[in-house]
Amino acid sequence: MKISSIDHLVLTVSNLQVTSQFYHRVLGMEVVTFGNNRYALKFGEQKINLHQLGQEFEPKAGSADLCLITQVPLKQVIEHFNDCGVPIILGPISRTGANGTIESVYIRDPEQNLLEIANY
Repeated sequence: MKISSIDHLVLTVSNLQVTSQFYHRVLGMEVVTFGNNRYALKFGEQKINLHQLGQEFEPKAGSADLCLITQVPLKQVIEHFNDCGVPIILGPISRTGANGTIESVYIRDPEQNLLEIANY
């Protein structure tokens, strides 16, 4: 077996609307609904499904630390986060990504999940 890509991830959140708006406003993801009023955050060929805390689907998701790749220069990413009032936890800093060295900045979403935004 060989895994070729990630289709979707799941985040369990206390407030679907606050989380959806954060990912839309700060990271430019498209908020979509599907099924029985479920929420997802679409970007590229992937999505992040959101589960409402206390109403999770089995098996339940855990906490998250996500690394998201952008083509936007980190200087512009940092300016955007500053404009959105989103504090940078760490960075820019060099890290090792799936395909080599990346430059990263770290922020937290409204649920305190760690988000690493990076460039190759």
